[in-house]
Amino acid sequence: MAALAIFAVACIRIATRKTIGMGLVGTSALSISIAVILILVQNIYQIAYCKDIATALVLLGPVGTIAFARVLRGYSNG
Repeated sequence: MAALAIFAVACIRIATRKTIGMGLVGTSALSISIAVILILVQNIYQIAYCKDIATALVLLGPVGTIAFARVLRGYSNG
């Protein structure tokens, strides 16, 4: 739990860097850490929908990152 908390704080710190690339890396890592936290909450408190939300975060996080990177690439080439 302590390592997960340190990882989440590190992700927030990475996401607040000035470059767009570091922001994308930070938000992707933060979505993974939030998904792991939700899985832990589901295991501890037996809340069934936390696993569904975590699965959606894991699947949609990279899709959003790729889409955002493609949009940015389109603006830089334009």
